[in-house]
Amino acid sequence: MHFHIMTLFPEMVQNGLHTSVIGRAEEKGYISVHAVNIRDYTLDKHNKVDDYTYGGGAGMLMQAQPVYDCWKALQKGIEERKTQGNTMPHQTKVIYVTPQGEVFHQKKAVELSKEEDLIFLCGHYEGVDERVLEEIVTDCISIGDYVLTGGELAAMVMIDAIARLVPGVLNNGESAATESHSNGLLEYPQYSRPEIWHDKRVPEVLLSGHHANIEKWRQQQAIERTKQRRPELYQAYLEAQNS
Repeated sequence: MHFHIMTLFPEMVQNGLHTSVIGRAEEKGYISVHAVNIRDYTLDKHNKVDDYTYGGGAGMLMQAQPVYDCWKALQKGIEERKTQGNTMPHQTKVIYVTPQGEVFHQKKAVELSKEEDLIFLCGHYEGVDERVLEEIVTDCISIGDYVLTGGELAAMVMIDAIARLVPGVLNNGESAATESHSNGLLEYPQYSRPEIWHDKRVPEVLLSGHHANIEKWRQQQAIERTKQRRPELYQAYLEAQNS
């Protein structure tokens, strides 16, 4: 899977994603992460990519031209790679990272992990000229109802969540299937050695070796934890069970 990030701060994205699990997955060829500097595509002799907004207001706005030309170059490269690989080229999903978008969740991560390529557009200042968004963006997505100084951190969060669902990225194939939100519930509590720590014992059922009882206990714990910590998820889980 190939991730392409349109940004004014490519080093920020590269430093954040070329480490740990995601970095190792890239080294092994399961994914690729390609950060592109939008500023490289400006026609302004001073390398400006922003200007004042029509109608007044605070702050500057990212201009349409450099964003569009950056996207166009990316799309061309993707199409050429697919043509060489005998794959039918089509417009790649372009995700604009914005607090105005739908809130990102695990089901969306699963859906996006099935794509061969994803392009993320990271805004700055007061955002991006609406006209170019209308031209190139396929999805507007937010990671929560709050505002960041730029889209890079949000893009990195989504890429991490999506990439770990790509086959081969996680060493343990069961990990993604049993984690929080994978089945509508929060993950059950887990324990490691030693058996007793600060006078707290590992639950006996986990030491029993009885796999059916362990799975039953984990399911009960996941339901109870979801009920306590995320009542809205618990209610949705109940409704799904009764539908």
